[in-house]
Amino acid sequence: MRIAIDVTLDYGFPDARVITAVIEAARTEGQVVIADYIDLGDLVQMVRVPGDSDVGTRILAQTMWPRLMVRYSATVELTREVADLGALQADALIALPGDVLPYLRASRYVQPELFGGFVASEFAGRSGGDLVLAIRDFVQGAMSYMPGSSNGNTTALESFAAREGVCRDYAHLTCALVRACGIPARCVAAYGPGAVPQDFHAVAEVWLEGGWHLVDSTGMCRPDGLVKIAVGRDAADIAFLDAGRDVEMITQMVSATFV
Repeated sequence: MRIAIDVTLDYGFPDARVITAVIEAARTEGQVVIADYIDLGDLVQMVRVPGDSDVGTRILAQTMWPRLMVRYSATVELTREVADLGALQADALIALPGDVLPYLRASRYVQPELFGGFVASEFAGRSGGDLVLAIRDFVQGAMSYMPGSSNGNTTALESFAAREGVCRDYAHLTCALVRACGIPARCVAAYGPGAVPQDFHAVAEVWLEGGWHLVDSTGMCRPDGLVKIAVGRDAADIAFLDAGRDVEMITQMVSATFV
C-alpha cells in the first residue's frame, strides 16, 4: 500500500528566527520512503537532528526573512503488519526497555496519575491489548470530534471533562488512560488518508509484547494506513512547527492519499 503526501506551509512572523519543523515521513519500521522532496526556501542555516526514540527527523532552520514557506512531498510504501491487539499481553514493568519507560510517566498534556480511580472501576477485569481496545472504544464513544473546541494548551483531563476535541485530544486522553493502567503509551504525528479534515493527524501508540502498536481513537484511520512522522510523550514533542510566539498562518495545506 502506497500513500502520496503533499504539504504546503506558509507562515509569517515579525522577525527572522530559528524554527523547528517536523513534517517529513519517518524512515522507520513498517514504512519505506520511496521518494521525497522538501523546499524550505531561503535559509541562513539548516540542520537535521533525530526525533524522539530515534523516530523521524527534526529540522532546525534559521530563517532569512520573517516568513517561512515550505513545500514537502513524498511517496511512502506501508509494510506495517498489524497484530491482533486484543490477543496481546502487557509486559511486566521490570521487563520494559529503558527507552520505553518515559512513556509511562506524566507529561505536559497527559496526566495518568489523575485517572487511576477511573480506570480501576471503568475497565476492571481487563488487561493487555483487550484493555487497550476497551480504552480506545471508550474514548471514541465518549468524545465528540469538534474542531475549534480545544487549543494548544488543552490537557487530557480537560478533554475528559469536556468530552470533545480534535485528534490530539483523543490521543492525549487515550495515552493518559493507558498509562494509568501501567501500559506505556505515546503520541504519534502521522499522515492518514482517512483523517477528516486533512491535516497533520495525531494518534496513540501502545507498548505490548515487546513492540509498539498504533491506536487511532478517532476511528478515522487504520494502523496499516498511517505514515508516521514523529513520536513523543504528548503533542509538545510532535508539533509539526515550532516558531515561537506571534506566528501568522498564511497557508496550510496537507494531503495524504492512497495511490
